[in-house]
Amino acid sequence: MASADADRIVLCMKWGTKYGPEYVNRLYAMVRRHLSGDFRFVCLTDDATGLRAEVECHPIPDLALPEGSPERGWKKLTTFEADLHGLRGTALFLDVDVVVTGSLDAFFEHPGEFLIIHDWKRPWRVTGNSSVYRFRLGAHADVLEGFRRNDAAVRAQFRNEQAYLSDVLHRQGKLAYWPAEWCASWKYHCIPRFPANLWREPAVPPGARILIFHGVMNPPDAIAGRSNGNWRYARPAPWIASYWHE
Repeated sequence: MASADADRIVLCMKWGTKYGPEYVNRLYAMVRRHLSGDFRFVCLTDDATGLRAEVECHPIPDLALPEGSPERGWKKLTTFEADLHGLRGTALFLDVDVVVTGSLDAFFEHPGEFLIIHDWKRPWRVTGNSSVYRFRLGAHADVLEGFRRNDAAVRAQFRNEQAYLSDVLHRQGKLAYWPAEWCASWKYHCIPRFPANLWREPAVPPGARILIFHGVMNPPDAIAGRSNGNWRYARPAPWIASYWHE
């Protein structure tokens, strides 16, 4: 279970040009509206331009991936540095493209050493979805060090960082999952099944507190009804803008 308000840190990461500063700024605003008490909001980034003053910015620690290798989220492993810019406490990591729809208080209260979303598509696997995970800063430095020592072998065995970290922490007996209803997949849980998706708008599932946009769609696409080649057509969902704003 997480400890006192004073050491609660909401952590995100932004690199490259895929996501602009508005994603971080809106994420901060959603967290502020849905998390009671004090917290620090920290963004690890290669470009702090345009980020609001409430966001603490720090460089992304170097992972030293080979030039041209597929990224696939490996940079997220740097959140497990033994000393991450001197930050201390309990961190709740959120992808910058999530949409917060309900209270986040329980994400800091739910018992468990390391909590992550259980993969929706293949629930028989231990793999988690790392769009939302919680951990004690500095407590899992071995996950990062194991990758740095054997990065080529790790990348050959595991498709991405969430598969690797889930495997390591599962073998250590430290992996646990959020209650299933808390984190909803936009494409699996919010878009109605065919043929109802042709006339019904997507909706927030009962009990969902965070909507996860994995794959090819992001919140602006969902608002406008752009499928971007998604496997299921979705009508525009303008109501997302009532959550996804500053």
